[in-house]
Amino acid sequence: MKTVYEPYLYNGGVYKHGQVIELIEDVGGFIVNKVVTVAEVDMDMILPREEAPVIEKFAETLLGKLIKSPLTGIEIAVVSPTLASHHLPHSACDIAEYLRHPGAKTTMIGLARGMGRRVALNDDFERRLINEHDIAVFALGSFRDCLMNKKPRLFEGIEIPIVVTGGPDDLTEKDIPRADVYIGNLGRSSSRLRKPGDINALDVMNEKVSELADKMREDLAKDPPAVLPARVMKEIENQVPEVAESLAPSAMTLKLTGVRVKLPYDKYADKIKDVEFEEGVKLTDVADIVKSKMNDYILVNIKPKSEIGFEI
Repeated sequence: MKTVYEPYLYNGGVYKHGQVIELIEDVGGFIVNKVVTVAEVDMDMILPREEAPVIEKFAETLLGKLIKSPLTGIEIAVVSPTLASHHLPHSACDIAEYLRHPGAKTTMIGLARGMGRRVALNDDFERRLINEHDIAVFALGSFRDCLMNKKPRLFEGIEIPIVVTGGPDDLTEKDIPRADVYIGNLGRSSSRLRKPGDINALDVMNEKVSELADKMREDLAKDPPAVLPARVMKEIENQVPEVAESLAPSAMTLKLTGVRVKLPYDKYADKIKDVEFEEGVKLTDVADIVKSKMNDYILVNIKPKSEIGFEI
């Protein structure tokens, strides 16, 4: 039986939270991020699905709680057709912010040529940058014809699942070529999305994107990465101390099948390649380490078990 890992958030007091960390490691889980305030601690984690009740029961004894965080470990590109004022900043910014609530890491991308029917295209650099993410959310407009016949040209060359947001509420993903999910009532707006109808639409978006992420995890469990991305993240953190000195927000970003390390590729790629696991395997043996299209960061793409023949 394949082990399916699921993301959770632990919220509780600082007192004895070290015992929670020890239990998480004992059951085969990994801490993705930890934030300690004066009296509370929040910890994002990845757990084997069958072990989650063990952590939840122990959390209750410490008056803490374990909450499903469905988009932890998912990197999402929020794509707007242009950087023009009628596309940005309001709706796309609010969409990106709302996706962070259930744990996603979001990147906002404004395309260079999405302003007209004949020039609604994305160039090779933009496609490659979007494809570095796990999911692409295209924040589109309010015109039915635009959604159904014009903007799908922007999806050409996109190899990851596509989520489309738009104004009409009677369309579905079947009406929009190549869209995997469609969310209505989220068209262009001249103000922040603060009305009850807007918040309801954002809640629906989070629910549908979370369902898509769960399906992706289920599919991934059939041929999992040779090593769990969360474990790669932990080993890089332990063996490459320069990560802690990075000034970038979230020095490492966890993905479904890899990790984005926010260090210059030319300077640190060899050090990342030499990260070694206790089984005697180096990271370069189980992953492709390439230069990211985002600020020349390091992108670790873990190979599937079927490709290299083993799993650690």
